[in-house]
Amino acid sequence: MLRKLHSWQQHQQTSITLWLFALALLVAIQSAFAQPAETLSQYQFEPAEGGYQLALTEVPRPEAGLKEVLVQVKAVSLNRRDFGMLNRRYDPENSMAGSIPLSDGAGEVIAVGHGVTRFKVGDRVAGIFFEKWIDGPPSAEALASDRGGSPGGMLSELIVSHEDGLVAIPDHLTYEEAATLPCAAVTAWVGLFKRGNLQPGQFVLLEGTGGVSMFGLLFSVAAGALPIITSSRDEKLEVARQLGAFGTANYRQNPDWQAEVRALTGGKGVDQVLDVGGRDTLGKALEALAYGGHIALIGGLSGYGSEIPTDSLMWINATASGVYVGSREDFEAMNAFISEHELRPYIDRVFEFEQAQEAYDYMGEGAFLGKIVIRM
Repeated sequence: MLRKLHSWQQHQQTSITLWLFALALLVAIQSAFAQPAETLSQYQFEPAEGGYQLALTEVPRPEAGLKEVLVQVKAVSLNRRDFGMLNRRYDPENSMAGSIPLSDGAGEVIAVGHGVTRFKVGDRVAGIFFEKWIDGPPSAEALASDRGGSPGGMLSELIVSHEDGLVAIPDHLTYEEAATLPCAAVTAWVGLFKRGNLQPGQFVLLEGTGGVSMFGLLFSVAAGALPIITSSRDEKLEVARQLGAFGTANYRQNPDWQAEVRALTGGKGVDQVLDVGGRDTLGKALEALAYGGHIALIGGLSGYGSEIPTDSLMWINATASGVYVGSREDFEAMNAFISEHELRPYIDRVFEFEQAQEAYDYMGEGAFLGKIVIRM
């Protein structure tokens, strides 16, 4: 009897020990999940021969301060500007060593600081391109607050932003899709609608099939306009036709593509141009422009510094606007249009966070169509 009692006591002690061990393990696991990591991973620009290279680093986890929001970044996207930064072609006089790449990203709010009223935990947001350009005309301070190559860059697992530097993203978009909006989409929107006052039935010339032009295509089709898009590759033009392009022109096969574009309009000319080419395309774009037309001066893929032939603009009563992205107000107006028409950005390829350099290399090859995304 005593032997059985002793055996029972030993069994009970073993059970209690195992139970206490399991409880301690559970507490430890819960504690690990409850306590956020003290560091996070982010890419930074690191000096290298001929420019910079991407360096994956561990940095202290930030906290949301007064009127600030902590965002877990879910996806980011690349623009030509980002590739130029890596190769020190953009603002070469100022060092970007130690700064965070990429202006475009979207994610989830995971903490808010004191006084935040615009967002709550769980909201889906995107960063605006200029953190301090909220509405109205830009200022020197606003234009100096551009993300990417700055502390406000998005290629980081977490970012802290003032609540004013974020917008809610359309409900129907994934994080990958929303990450494509801040630069290219807002630029196309401002060029066509805010500056160009795009109307149904107007002809729109879109140069190439990069981010700005592909957003211009989507917006033009949704607005009932007639987009004509150029490219050096027929397979890209076929995709553009499938997305609703009224006409296409292969500028490699036809160096006088501006005449082909004008012919597509019945000789009238295009009412709107998103000129992303710069030095080598501006003159030809103006030759394709209709009386009273508008040309948005956006990019410099072939170089900046081209002379604007003012006489050409004057004789046909045309207008030209310099467009460098836009304000938060513009972003929100664009998002309303995107939501109304349930538009989805065209994404060429999605890379993983660890493949950031591969994403840059892919952009450098120049074969992409639309946007390149990195998933976090």
